[in-house]
Amino acid sequence: MTTTAAPDQLAPFVPRIKEFFLARQPILNRHQGITAYELLFRRATTGAADVADNMSATASVIVHASELGLENVVGGTLAFVNVDDVMLMSDIVRFLPHDKIVLEILESVELTDALISRVAELAGAGYKFALDDVVADSAELQKILPLVTIIKVEITNLTRDELQDLANRFRPAKVFLLAEKVETLEQFRDCLEAGFDYFQGYYFAKPVVLSGKKLDPSQMAVMQLLTLIVADADTSEIERAIKQDASLGLTLLKLVNTPAFGAGKRVDSLSQALMMLGRRQLQYWLQILLYAEPHKGANFVSPLLVLATTRGKLMELIAAKLRPGNASLANVAFTVGIMSLMDTLFGQPMDKILERFAVGEEVKDALLYHRGFYGDLLTLAGYIERIEEHGEELVPLLENLHFPVEDLHKLQVEALEWSDRISRSIA
Repeated sequence: MTTTAAPDQLAPFVPRIKEFFLARQPILNRHQGITAYELLFRRATTGAADVADNMSATASVIVHASELGLENVVGGTLAFVNVDDVMLMSDIVRFLPHDKIVLEILESVELTDALISRVAELAGAGYKFALDDVVADSAELQKILPLVTIIKVEITNLTRDELQDLANRFRPAKVFLLAEKVETLEQFRDCLEAGFDYFQGYYFAKPVVLSGKKLDPSQMAVMQLLTLIVADADTSEIERAIKQDASLGLTLLKLVNTPAFGAGKRVDSLSQALMMLGRRQLQYWLQILLYAEPHKGANFVSPLLVLATTRGKLMELIAAKLRPGNASLANVAFTVGIMSLMDTLFGQPMDKILERFAVGEEVKDALLYHRGFYGDLLTLAGYIERIEEHGEELVPLLENLHFPVEDLHKLQVEALEWSDRISRSIA
């Protein structure tokens, strides 16, 4: 994507992109695969950021889209971007590619005739629109509804009957319904039953203890391999174990031949792959593969896989920046990020999971209590993911880590891009 210089009238409105935190929240379809991301931008300040600040952040990203690397951040999916009336009526939105963007009109925007006319103009140019936080019908809403693709509903304070009533009301309009702030599996099921099409929230990452849950065959194969590695088994024994599961062997070969791995030359045999990987790297890749869901189909991208790999890579990159030359420290940070969602993956408490993995006390402290250096990195990654709730806590934590705010943006984009490549390789 290429952009031109910002118009003169935007100069005072657009600060440097590095003054803002970026967050990417997944939007899932009815099969719980990722279909889009909402991009959120918050000013890097310890004070409360108002809407004007956030719109300024969005404007900054739009004008500097080439620096952000939109494709790197959202991969092959759509990006939802918040817009207010000032932005809609300006030429800023023209800096965004209409085929990659859904313009999300904030609930605070007054739906005047002039604004509806502008939305019609942009819709004619190929832009898609979503209405944010719709809770009731109105005459103004009916005017703009034919131009809108998606209705977003914040479900936090809505009962199951109210959800069903809203779904019934908007179904004749032929719009897609997106449930926002879905935080529990029960809420997801209620919205699914009511007929919602898309879901936004971190219900998929919440641990739900399931007594008697069994691993599927592919996860069992990975766990057996991890056990062999922890037991320091011979390489020949590890290779035999991989060959017993053809799909696992093929997936490993596929992974080591991706740009994300950076092999540099084609790897055609398991022996060669194991030699290149080494024990530690093989353990990392196997931990990633635990999150893969090949039975869901070739186009399914697991949100849990994306979240785990993004966390792990970002923590690795920050650790490497803070302690240059200490590869072991960065590797452990990556492992902590990957393992931090295994309680959700396995439906078991984290302390029970750690009984199956040989990890050091620092890793245990990080995963169980968010303590120590790795615990701080894990907390930081969580704050970024939930930037709407924890935006004000980011700067103090970065200061405590002695990590410059302006360095975070580049590492975030790198982690997001890497995670997307890995997810597409496994899917």
